[in-house]
Amino acid sequence: MRIACPFCGARDSGEFTYLGDASPKRPAAPLDGGAAVEEQFYDYVYLRDNVAGFTREYWYHGGGCRSWLIAERSTTTHEFKSVAAAPGAGAAKTAQAGER
Repeated sequence: MRIACPFCGARDSGEFTYLGDASPKRPAAPLDGGAAVEEQFYDYVYLRDNVAGFTREYWYHGGGCRSWLIAERSTTTHEFKSVAAAPGAGAAKTAQAGER
């Protein structure tokens, strides 16, 4: 399987590490805490949907540019629809700094 890194081009999947679902949004933590906040964080950390089809995932290109990436991948066929740099991480951050 090959993954098209936006910085290095198409590379073998062995250079990458799967880091999980990129869809969940971290809940805001109010200062007072409480059971409701604990339940929201429990859901955020431990509960995931088992989607059959395309899903957004975090991948890390440790064998190349060491960038965090967000990929759209089919869980049934392993086809990659798109791969983009995760906002503010790795080579994406370096590339943005170099544009100034």
